[in-house]
Amino acid sequence: MKQSLPRHLWVFLSACAIGCYASLINRFRAVGIEHIPPAPGRGVMLAANHTSAYDTVFLPWVVIRRFPRRMIWAPAKQELFRNRFLGWLIHSWGAFPVNRGRDLRAWWLIASLLKTETVMLFPEGTRHGDGALGHGNRAVGKLIYDTRPIVVPCAISGLNNWRFPGRGQRARVVFGPPVEFSDLYQAKKSKETYNLVVDRVMAAISGLLATDPQR
Repeated sequence: MKQSLPRHLWVFLSACAIGCYASLINRFRAVGIEHIPPAPGRGVMLAANHTSAYDTVFLPWVVIRRFPRRMIWAPAKQELFRNRFLGWLIHSWGAFPVNRGRDLRAWWLIASLLKTETVMLFPEGTRHGDGALGHGNRAVGKLIYDTRPIVVPCAISGLNNWRFPGRGQRARVVFGPPVEFSDLYQAKKSKETYNLVVDRVMAAISGLLATDPQR
């Protein structure tokens, strides 16, 4: 999906501002960014745990810092778009509204984006402010099974303890190697298969979280 140069410039500049707050005023660090393919020729899903509102801006910033011309698309709950300014702001960064429950329009949009674009998703479907890792949503497993993107697990830790504005607060994101699903793609379409797919994603995230010495 082609984007205008002004939009790319806006996203890059705003990401730089976010980066100053994240890594200069505070101490947010990224590990394993090399696991994100630079020019994959197919869709990429950044599958991350969700512990803080900071996740939704810091994770894209890390990727855009490495790949300045890359757009990171992300579904966001409909309520965030009720405020016109906030809605415009997050939409300009690549977010789009999703209604709670079954939102087939959003589902097909995500599936379409995952053919060629980079999409950020939180498989848990909700935020865990205590930092614990929840269960993955079976719908995400079905999405992966149907679209076959490159799935890069992302483990975010420490952001749930941040307080704005703060200073010197520590947190990090770890990117792991793409998750392998070739055996599961040979299985028949079923709820059990979709659960196995998303469980494998969550296991990869859990393994990355276990490498954090501060946990």
